[in-house]
Amino acid sequence: MLDADPVASAFVAARVAAHGVSRWRLGAYLWGYAPSGRVESICYSGANLVPIGATEAALRAFSGMAREQGRICSSIVGPADSVLALWGDLRTDWGNARDVRASQPLLSTSAPAPLAADPQVRRARMSDFDALMPACVAMYTEEVGVSPLGWDGGATYRARVAELIRTGRSYVRVENGEVVFKAEIGAVSRHACQIQGVWVRPGWRDRGLATGGVAAVVQDALTHVAPVVSLYVNDYNAAARRVYARCGFGQVGTFATVLF
Repeated sequence: MLDADPVASAFVAARVAAHGVSRWRLGAYLWGYAPSGRVESICYSGANLVPIGATEAALRAFSGMAREQGRICSSIVGPADSVLALWGDLRTDWGNARDVRASQPLLSTSAPAPLAADPQVRRARMSDFDALMPACVAMYTEEVGVSPLGWDGGATYRARVAELIRTGRSYVRVENGEVVFKAEIGAVSRHACQIQGVWVRPGWRDRGLATGGVAAVVQDALTHVAPVVSLYVNDYNAAARRVYARCGFGQVGTFATVLF
C-alpha cells in the first residue's frame, strides 16, 4: 500500500521502514481499515495524523478512532481530500485549529536540477550544530507560527536537529560562522525522500541561494539517498514555488495540513 504512492506515503513509509509496525517501536499507532479482511487504507496516528490511501468509509472509521482516542497529534497532514475530510469530521470534537493549509502542492523530481548546484552547500557536521540550531528554530517559527522549543526547553528539538546531522540528512552553507542556507531530508524510504526546512537567512535572500542550495540537495539526495526527491509547499508561497520549478520539480499531488 505504501509503495502504491511512494511520494505521498514517504513519511509513513520511512517510519515503517525504520521501526516496523509495532506501536512501541513506531512511537505511534498504525490503524488499518480492512472491511473484507484485506487492509485497504491506513492511518498513522502519533505526533501527526496521516491518512494513506483512505477511502470514504475508511475516513469515517479513522475519524471515529481519532475521536475516541482524543487529539494527541500536533497536525493532520497528507493528501488534501483525506485530510480535509478527517478535519471536517473531527473539528466539532477537537475545537479550533491554529491554521488550515488546504492546498499544498506535492512536488517531486527524479533528475538533477537543470541549473548549477551551489558548490558551497554541503552536509552539516556536528561542529555546525551551534550555528545551525538558531537557523532551524527561525525556520520552524517562520513556517509553523510557533517556536519548536516546547515544554522541555527544546531538548526534543535539539535531539532531532542533531540526529539529522549524524545521519547525513542536514545540509548547510556557512559564511563567517553563520548558516545562510539550510535544508534537511526529513523522510527516506526505499523509493523516495522528502526535503523539508528550506531556509535562507534574512539579508541573504533574493541572491539565488535557495535555488542553488536546493539544486545541491537534490543532486546529493539522488546520488546517495533515494531515486525520487519530493517536498510539499504552501500554494501561496510564490517565491518558493518558483525556486522548486527552476530546480525541475513537478506537481504530483496536493497535500493539506491542519495545525493545532
